[in-house]
Amino acid sequence: MTRTIEVRRLHDVPLTFAVAIRDDTSESHHEVTMSSGAFAAQARSAPEQVIDAAFRFLLDREAKESILARFDLATVQRYFPEFERTLPDYLR
Repeated sequence: MTRTIEVRRLHDVPLTFAVAIRDDTSESHHEVTMSSGAFAAQARSAPEQVIDAAFRFLLDREAKESILARFDLATVQRYFPEFERTLPDYLR
């Protein structure tokens, strides 16, 4: 199955992104905010790269239809405690 993740920055303050996930059968849309503190932890990567990596992490654990339509990136850590620890692997 072919899957694409498209990340588009909407606002700089707060950092807000529109994310579209497409596969062979359907598409889902999400709006994600990211605090500057969350980005500072991944300072070697562009914010869009962090969001892309976060969605690849999420898609390894759940269907795109199960991902919240709107959320702050910090929310992922609450649902998946390993997120912060494994995010650098997804950024490589």
